[in-house]
Amino acid sequence: MSPQASPHPSLYPAAGAARLRLLGASACALLLAACSSPPLAPTRPVATGQAPVMACDALAARLNLTATRVVSAQRVEAGQLKLPGITQPMPEHCVVRGLMNERTGPVDGKPYAIGFEMRLPTAWNGRFFYQANGGLDGFQTPAYGDILGGGPASNGLLKGFAVLSSDAGHAFDRSSPIGGATFGLDPQARLDYGYNAVAQLTPMAKALIHTYYGKRPDTSYLVGSSNGGRHGFVTASRLPRDYDGILVSTPGYRLPLAAVAQVWGAQQFASIAQPNPATGRPDLRTAFTPADMALVSRSILARCDALDGLADGMVADLQACQAAFRVDRDIPVCAAGVATGTCLSQAQKDVLVRVLAGPKDKAGAAVYASLPADPGIAGNDWAAWKFVNSVGPRDAIALGFVFVTPPASPAVLSGQGNTLIDYALKFNLDTDLPKLTATSGAYRESAMAFMTPPDPTMREFVAHGGKMIVFHGTADPVFSALDTIAWHDAFRRTHGAAAGRHARLFLVPGMNHSRGGPATDQMDLVDALVAWVERGQAPEAVVARARGPGSAVPNPEVPASWSPARTRLLCPYPQVPRYTGRGDTESAASFACAAR
Repeated sequence: MSPQASPHPSLYPAAGAARLRLLGASACALLLAACSSPPLAPTRPVATGQAPVMACDALAARLNLTATRVVSAQRVEAGQLKLPGITQPMPEHCVVRGLMNERTGPVDGKPYAIGFEMRLPTAWNGRFFYQANGGLDGFQTPAYGDILGGGPASNGLLKGFAVLSSDAGHAFDRSSPIGGATFGLDPQARLDYGYNAVAQLTPMAKALIHTYYGKRPDTSYLVGSSNGGRHGFVTASRLPRDYDGILVSTPGYRLPLAAVAQVWGAQQFASIAQPNPATGRPDLRTAFTPADMALVSRSILARCDALDGLADGMVADLQACQAAFRVDRDIPVCAAGVATGTCLSQAQKDVLVRVLAGPKDKAGAAVYASLPADPGIAGNDWAAWKFVNSVGPRDAIALGFVFVTPPASPAVLSGQGNTLIDYALKFNLDTDLPKLTATSGAYRESAMAFMTPPDPTMREFVAHGGKMIVFHGTADPVFSALDTIAWHDAFRRTHGAAAGRHARLFLVPGMNHSRGGPATDQMDLVDALVAWVERGQAPEAVVARARGPGSAVPNPEVPASWSPARTRLLCPYPQVPRYTGRGDTESAASFACAAR
């Protein structure tokens, strides 16, 4: 595998980064907590709680905000609500649902609004939590305050935050087979999805909090994964003074280009796939069977497992593995040309090399980042994104409706003309890639303008004292961890010695898209972010847990050879966790963060 190629120059300008302090973490003790540096002078006050100053059912009548309509406000008794995987029942709180900027779309004649839900705990901790949703949005997800990772054992509401969630300005169209992206026909809905919903909702939510509690939040946090992680990057760039701390996982901060890489990868898999008898189209799942992917995973482990100092079924030194592993040398080729689970055909190896390297334009420049070689490549989520979502209800329709300008005709993607897989397989880098930066008529902003952060190095956010924690699974099949590393390298080049005081990146070995895979994917970084923002305690390491059999929300991909409750140290990039040579190899306490 070659090192990650540089971003496509015409679509994403280079930016910069600086070296993080390299601090050990052997003093980490508590599971699912973050190890922190000695306190520095905090840049924000420690938040203080406040009881409501009115009854929940009085809130709708008291709130008077422009273009905002409260649909309902209802009190939920303590203990009335219990969520899967979380032992404690939810506290007493007020659920507020409403709409902002209601209108009729001028293109499709459909109703649009920014739908929102807020959950306001009676025992409020003085903090605001914006729960940024993922995917194409369009759903009103309950505002519990997802703290990210796999099988979270708590949430923002339980911790005492006032939590907001939103559909980002459009509702999923259940009447259409491509309902997840039809909002892309509406120019304003595109902008709401890209950045404007957060910009509109943030002051509204803070005003609502003030009305209910009699004071504004002391500190504000935004938390999101995938597209929600993109929201975090965009918000740090566009609203640099509105949030004190931002936690993102799996950040799709260049989502349109990642979608291009997805459909381009589908074209590579289609070249060796068998036809689906029902449709006559390639069945991408036949390109690589689960046994084939398990072979790839074992081959990566054979070359890379011990590079971090311990052969434990995980590759903690991601970059060392990219230099050490080669598909052509390290995966056996089948002499008969037919894969057997112990070898790959030469055609499969050629496709795998291309998919991991990523698409190039006609000048040979990288369109998007390469994908890492990581044993989590055998994860169920990796296969789902590569063989199903890339040609189905995610990447193809997102490109057709939301990311290209002007958007495609609904007939092209609904089955009345071409199917979704046809659209994906016919996407042409030479003719279609420029549509990501195009504008046309009422579509005054291109996808690369409304979907990506104007300043990915977040200069104003840093100047304002903002803190950001990013974590990313090294086996994410959609948003490459190497792309996030490239962002962080650029951030450090730009901010020099100050970089580590404002942003830290933690890589999660084996984790797929946001969670899952053969990984220790359960952690709580919300508490770590609060400690950093309000007490000046920067996270020097994070302890993450596996979710094997017996866990509240088990991860079926935790290998049987691991302890079901294995813990591992996650280190701030570019450090890697290394076994100290003594102690339980299943415990994070036996590891320390070290320079590569």
